[in-house]
Amino acid sequence: MSLYGMMRTGASGMNAQASRLGTVADNIANANTTGYKKASTEFSSLILPTAGGAYNSGGVTTDVRYAVSQQGALEFTSSSTDLALNGDGFFIVNDPNGVPYLTRAGSFVPDGNGFLVNAAGYTLQGYDYASGTPAPVVNGFDGLTSVNITSGALSATPSTSGVFTANLDESATIVAPGLLPSTNAANAEYTSKSSLVVYDNLGGEVLLDFYYTKTAANTWEVAVYDRANAAPNTSFPYTAPALATTTLTFDATSGLLAGGSATDISLTVPGGAAVTVDLSKMSQLSYKFTVQNANVNGNSPSPVTRVEISEDGTLFAQYENGKLEPLFRLALADVQSADKLRPLAGNVYAQGVDSGVITTGFAGSGAFGSVVSGALEGSNVDIAEELTNMIESQRSYTANSKVFQTGSDLMDVLVNLKR
Repeated sequence: MSLYGMMRTGASGMNAQASRLGTVADNIANANTTGYKKASTEFSSLILPTAGGAYNSGGVTTDVRYAVSQQGALEFTSSSTDLALNGDGFFIVNDPNGVPYLTRAGSFVPDGNGFLVNAAGYTLQGYDYASGTPAPVVNGFDGLTSVNITSGALSATPSTSGVFTANLDESATIVAPGLLPSTNAANAEYTSKSSLVVYDNLGGEVLLDFYYTKTAANTWEVAVYDRANAAPNTSFPYTAPALATTTLTFDATSGLLAGGSATDISLTVPGGAAVTVDLSKMSQLSYKFTVQNANVNGNSPSPVTRVEISEDGTLFAQYENGKLEPLFRLALADVQSADKLRPLAGNVYAQGVDSGVITTGFAGSGAFGSVVSGALEGSNVDIAEELTNMIESQRSYTANSKVFQTGSDLMDVLVNLKR
């Protein structure tokens, strides 16, 4: 009967507007929720077939959609572990049971164990550097681990390699063989001297003295001593022989190392490991002794004072001694249709039926956006738009209730015809 259909249509309209008001209420309530993506209610008509010339009123169906792909404004903070994504992609987080989800809410802080956890209690995931430079598993979450900023605390690494590059003065005076630093004589002479700090197995600093001495035209001796064995004031004689010596031979035309020359020097650090210092870029030009590069790996035991996160998602630990060391690289995930992801409590998303397959990668690669440290992505809710939708829904709800009321009144008239 058309009057019943009229009432059902009115009820359908009221239910549809109630759903719209529900999404409006959620959006307004989460206007300040980090990374929140607004919901909207889309309507579609439900038309029933007519029969015998009588019109059958249908109704309206609703579909809730989420503007997941629409980015919110970035809001900058003073915390380096507050993270936002500028562009496509999602952070990968785990719930307390280890189940992975996607999120844009990057308000991460370290918990009592040093793990980075956001406001909803989800733990940030990434690849660690324990086994070398990480590579993403593009079609799954295998290899991911919870990011812990205290994993590098009090880390001591012995030195194993180094680089030293300098120019040796071609016009320097030749030193007699009996006076070379390698003899460790009290009256030893040298042309130039530099020192390098290396680290033993326990992270203790060991100061090495490098002596560069011209022994003949285009020929130089390199001798290395442990500073701890130096004689007071004069250095020579050391109380122990040289840790290592080698000979550098230069090409008279180019001033670079000749083909048969040594290109490095190897020694064993007292209490530490074997260290090889690369000397292949040394030069001999008519200019004073000038150091261009001096670097040795390893570090002393030092606590992590802060963390820095680069645009490509690499998390560096900055130690008390100023050294930066990569600990993790954050993993990002994306799908073909972000708006079709399935939203869950805690501002996270799971793969939906129509969202497409989840792929993982690193920030700045492919279609992934960049990581912004010290910032949060705000909600993409527009309060003015939501209030406008609220007024529209209120008016429509009232109009649909009038349709239902009118149908009810007409039913009363129809029933009273019997009297």
